[in-house]
Amino acid sequence: LMIGGATTSQVHTAVKIAPEYSGPALYVPDASRAVTVARRLLDPERRWEYADRIRSKYRELHSEHTRKQSAKTLLSLEEARANRAVIDWPSYVPTAPHRSGITVIDDTALSELVDYIDWTPLFQAWKLPGRYPDILDYEHVGKEARELLGDARKMLERIVRERLLRPKAVLGLFPANSSGDDIVVYEDDSRSTVHVTLPCLRQQKQNRPGRANNCLADFVAPVASGVGDYMGAFIVTAGHGAQDLAAAFERTNDDYSAIMVKALADRLAEAFAEYLHSRVRRELWGYAGNEQLDSAALINEQYRGIRPAPGYPACPDHTEKRKLFDLLAGESNTGVTLTENYAMAPAASVSGWYLGHPDSQYFGVGLIGRDQVEDYAGRKKMTVTEVEKWLAPYLSYEPEG
Repeated sequence: LMIGGATTSQVHTAVKIAPEYSGPALYVPDASRAVTVARRLLDPERRWEYADRIRSKYRELHSEHTRKQSAKTLLSLEEARANRAVIDWPSYVPTAPHRSGITVIDDTALSELVDYIDWTPLFQAWKLPGRYPDILDYEHVGKEARELLGDARKMLERIVRERLLRPKAVLGLFPANSSGDDIVVYEDDSRSTVHVTLPCLRQQKQNRPGRANNCLADFVAPVASGVGDYMGAFIVTAGHGAQDLAAAFERTNDDYSAIMVKALADRLAEAFAEYLHSRVRRELWGYAGNEQLDSAALINEQYRGIRPAPGYPACPDHTEKRKLFDLLAGESNTGVTLTENYAMAPAASVSGWYLGHPDSQYFGVGLIGRDQVEDYAGRKKMTVTEVEKWLAPYLSYEPEG
């Protein structure tokens, strides 16, 4: 069993998956390594030696993880909530979206996305450590990095010229307020009918003095403040066509080009998310109409507002993706679907929320206690066991049973 993907890790595999699986289970960080690992596992002479070595390493990781967990001190949920971000809501005047409701975008040319590409993750996928463009001049990997980038640009040029991938997006901007650790999204500006409630998770780690225990709901004006705030949601994909193109290369045994296509589709999907967020800030929501940022500034997130994604550090619950897709009619508007485990297909897709307050920031929820799990389960109308299943990597305790 080979585990991979951005939201998994070697430690997660060692702690949560390997102990529950009878055969070899191991973490593979990217697709370019999968073939080598598979060959080792299929080698009749060395497979068990290789599997036993992995098991031994994972047992050590499991023990180390357990020691670290027991050494960490968490605040109670009540204490964490008392240390929420302090925002001067009475002085805040939200910008009403210039285009409220749902907007489908299916006319974006691939050429518009090229300048928004962050190339650094491409090198990481091939295990070339370093940030672009500095990596191109590194003594030990610079030559390989330049060759890889050259191949990527040639493939990208063909994809753009022949329109081999089809980008599509949907976004929505809605009236919203917070209620405790929940974000309440309304049907319309009357704010009389709740469309959907989004329960959020809060950091419980013991922070240094003066540092808040953040929750995404903190960055949306509370109902009690009387401030009519807003939030957004989006789904973008650059994956339509990627699977067919990769399969065509695989039929000619050109695995390198097949992997390159998938890697470029991922880069274009992230670029589309960056491009669309820029349009939201400057035009569609319009709270940063005078923004002028170059590519480096965008990659370094030097803009106002955030776009946290369900399943990632600030909102690690993948099941919340279902609400996002329902809110935007995601399947019909983009052709992106959710699997039974809430992965998006095509894989080269990105979804998330838009928050626009100047104080909003990215953060990781980190470990959470049983008290928050029980509270969260009640707010989501799920059992504690179900929540523990979906938030397993973030639990500070071992669930019963």
